Amino acid sequence: MLRFIRRLLCAALILLVGAGALLTLLGYGEYKALLKEKSLAASAAETRAKENFTPLSDLPDIYKNAVIAAEDHRFRLHFGVDPLGIARALMVNLRDGELKEGGSTITQQLIKNYYFPQRRDLVKKIAEAFLAVRMEKDFTKDEILELYVNSIYFGDGCYCVGEAARAYFGKAPSEMSDYESTMLAGIPNAPSVYAPTKNPDLAEQRRVIVVKKMLAEGYVTESEAAALGVGE
Repeated sequence: MLRFIRRLLCAALILLVGAGALLTLLGYGEYKALLKEKSLAASAAETRAKENFTPLSDLPDIYKNAVIAAEDHRFRLHFGVDPLGIARALMVNLRDGELKEGGSTITQQLIKNYYFPQRRDLVKKIAEAFLAVRMEKDFTKDEILELYVNSIYFGDGCYCVGEAARAYFGKAPSEMSDYESTMLAGIPNAPSVYAPTKNPDLAEQRRVIVVKKMLAEGYVTESEAAALGVGE
């Protein structure tokens, strides 16, 4: 009986490894096909050609730090895919018994916007990972962050940081206050929920979460967080 169980486990392991290898090959094939259809450079050029494109240098430092703290606090450390982030998200999801976190990096989210706006499957996730690693090879971190904030959805028909700053605050991104910067950084997590024009109370709750994450990651001091209305 014990020998039978061992053989069964070995067979299951072989099948699992084989399935993983097949999915990886399919994902790699899709990655190559997508790059052939449209290169990362071409996708980036389309983003930079937007009427309201905002260079990273025109964005307040607190906004940039808030985005990283809120969306991908290891952004400066990983290579496009963050194994630690994936492991942490898996632990949270298993602990809470629901899909609360996905573990996607800023780079992966940018790739999803470029190539997979509607798809959710394993082959897509593997192709997305290959593309994210390639993007980190071809672009600097600052370029990736710049492209990201200029291509994500902020709600109310705003598809970049320039449009969102003007729609929500009536000003250019460079003119945003610290309060406005931290609020705007929290919206893309769930634009239909956190758009301040629709749900100001929820938008404020999300802003507080963003500032707390900034405090935890050392982007603001306790006194700076307090000035933003966030205590311990």
